[in-house]
Amino acid sequence: MGMAESATIFAPSRQPLSLALLVLPHCSILEVASTLDPLRAANRHLGAEAYRWRVVSPDGAAVPLTCGIELPSSGPLAAAEGADALIVIAGYRQTEVATRPLLRDLARLAPRFRGLGGIDAGGWVLARAGLLGGQRATVHWEDLEDFAAAFPETEVVPDRFVVSGRYFTAGGAAPAADLMLHLIRARHGAATALQVAGSFLTTPRPGTEPQITATRPDPRLDPRVAAAIARMEARLDAPETVAETAAALGLSPRRLEQVFRDNLGLGPGAHGLGLRLQAARRLLTDTRHPMAEIALRTGFSSAASLSRAFRARFGQPPSALRRGN
Repeated sequence: MGMAESATIFAPSRQPLSLALLVLPHCSILEVASTLDPLRAANRHLGAEAYRWRVVSPDGAAVPLTCGIELPSSGPLAAAEGADALIVIAGYRQTEVATRPLLRDLARLAPRFRGLGGIDAGGWVLARAGLLGGQRATVHWEDLEDFAAAFPETEVVPDRFVVSGRYFTAGGAAPAADLMLHLIRARHGAATALQVAGSFLTTPRPGTEPQITATRPDPRLDPRVAAAIARMEARLDAPETVAETAAALGLSPRRLEQVFRDNLGLGPGAHGLGLRLQAARRLLTDTRHPMAEIALRTGFSSAASLSRAFRARFGQPPSALRRGN
């Protein structure tokens, strides 16, 4: 189907849809599977090859994934030509693996596709190629603040996935599956999308649902613990005291401590510190922010206080982790 026949791939159609996946090194195999397996299942339920795909890579070679597996490639980015849509799947270290020559090629080839998508850090790659100006987009929730600061011309939202004209982005592996179910529903109807979701024992979730939300906590957790964790995640840069969190939830500090230990085996203070240190660890490995800024973003009074807490938790100072990256 030519571009004149439909302005978007998210429209009813009986024509096969071909997709090229530009998979970058250091992304997750789950993100690749979450993108492709719903399409494979749709073909099975439809009894036809409604979706076709190929995998391409920056240099045409097999792509090393975070789990240690190498994903075979059909060739370099140029091999994506002829596909209806191009989906960029990226994870860690996208600033290194999405090189300037690759970004130039992506910008040059972009007009040849009816749809352009980004999964996880794939949104970063599209934006760095100059393709998301004036569009709505999302990336993984941990990167939303940095992404919005880096690309003020893009309307950044915390949604699970976003469709904006011919561009579409998803925040990670699970939202990628929701995005593919949305595509299947748009092209082949709700019944087919539900059949595909049923194959994976899942339920389609709307794109407008936030990636992180206290309204859908882990059902195994006491709702009070889930609500406290949501408050902690929203306040990494300015953490509350245990007493403040307890008061906001209508509990005594002692009672909050008890329900945390019953559910997680540790107290709220220790859990909150762990969240902040994990956030600091991610910023150390995935960004070049100065140590003082990372400390500020994760609620530590100074780089020195972050370093002490980091060494106690991980057995090495933050500087060693950054050197190793």
